[in-house]
Amino acid sequence: MRTTVGIIGAGPAGLLLARLLHNAGIDSVVLESRDRAYVEQRQRAGILEQGTVDVLRAAGAGGRMDREGLRHDGIELRFARERHRVDFPALTGGSSVMVYAQTEVCKDLVALQIEEGGPLLFQAEALAVEGAESERPRVRFRYEGREDVLECDYVVGCDGFWGVARRAIPAEHSHVFERTYPFGWLGIFADVPPSHDELVYARHDRGFALLSMRSPTVSRLYLQVPEGTDAASWADEEIWDELERRFETADGWSLERGAITSKSVTPMRSHVHEPMRHGRLFLAGDAAHIVPPTGAKGLNLAVGDVVTFARALAHLEETGSAERLDAYSETCLRRVWQAERFSYDMTTLLHRAPDATPFEDRVQLARLRRIVTSRAAGTDLAEGYTGFPLD
Repeated sequence: MRTTVGIIGAGPAGLLLARLLHNAGIDSVVLESRDRAYVEQRQRAGILEQGTVDVLRAAGAGGRMDREGLRHDGIELRFARERHRVDFPALTGGSSVMVYAQTEVCKDLVALQIEEGGPLLFQAEALAVEGAESERPRVRFRYEGREDVLECDYVVGCDGFWGVARRAIPAEHSHVFERTYPFGWLGIFADVPPSHDELVYARHDRGFALLSMRSPTVSRLYLQVPEGTDAASWADEEIWDELERRFETADGWSLERGAITSKSVTPMRSHVHEPMRHGRLFLAGDAAHIVPPTGAKGLNLAVGDVVTFARALAHLEETGSAERLDAYSETCLRRVWQAERFSYDMTTLLHRAPDATPFEDRVQLARLRRIVTSRAAGTDLAEGYTGFPLD
C-alpha cells in the first residue's frame, strides 16, 4: 500500500487528522489495531475546549456535537463547605467548553471517514515503523491474517503510550520528563441526572471529588483514592456516602444517587517525550504526552498536535516551504508544557497528598481563596481550562 500520510491509531487524534488531511486534499491511510466497536465505545475524556469545538465545526464534524453536546460556561469550586462559580465567558472574552464524550467524537469521525475519506483499516495491528529517517518511511502491519507494508511520505503515531510509534525513536534521541502521583481517581458512571448543571471540583480534607456528566441523564463522578486502589473494594453505597461527604456545603445542597453502571480506577501521572518528531515520524497525543485528568487536557492536547501537523503539511503543499513542518515539535511542545503546567497546578490545588502537613493544607485553601476573589487569578484558571491557542 502507498499513501502520503500513514496514521497509526483511530482514536480522536488519528481520526481527526485523517479528516483534516482529507479536507486539504491530502491522502492518508489509518491503521487501528482494535475493531470499530471498541473504538466507538472506549470511554475516555468528555470535556472539549473552545478550540477543539471550533476545529470540529470547521472540519464538518460538529453537527451532532452542537445538537447533543452540553455547553458549559463555567465550573464550580468547592472548599471549606463553600461554593464558588468561575464564569468562563466573563473572564476570557467569550470562551466556553463543551461536554461531549470522546466516544461520540469518534463515532462522528469514523462515520465521516468511511463515507468520505481514505482507507480506515480496523483490526490492522501496526508492528513497527521503519526508515523514519528516510524519505519513504514504512509501517509494517498485520491485517486479515497476513503482514503488509504501508509506504508513506510521513508517519504520524496517534497510537498512545504503549504504541509502536514512540518506540521507533532511538533512545539516544529521546528525552522523557515525568511525574507519578500517590493517588488515583475512582470513577463511576451512574444512571442519574447530574446534581448540578456544571462541573463541580471539590477540595476536601478527605480528598478530591469531581461531579461531571455525560448527558442530561448520566452522571460521571470521581473520588481521589490511594494509588493502587481496586475499584471492586468500594461498595456502591460507600462511594455515594463518600461523595456526599466531600461535596457537602453549608447551604444544604444535596447529591442525587442512582444505579452505578461501571466503576474503575485511573492512575495519575504526567509524562512528556521530547522531541515529538524524528525524521518523518511525528508523535501526537498520548504517544508524546500524558497529563493527569484534573485539567481536562488529554484529548484537547491531541487535537492541538494534529491540527499543527495538518496545517504544516498543507503549508508545505501550497508553498513548498517545510519551515512549519520542521518546527512541529517545538510548536507543539510550547502548548504541551503549558497544559502540563495547568494540569499539575489543578492537581496540586485540589488533591490532598497522603503526607500533607497542616501548613500545606492552609496554602491550598489560600490558593483557592485567591482564585475566587481575584479576577486576575480567576482569569488564569479560566483561560487554562477553556484552552490555549492552537496556533
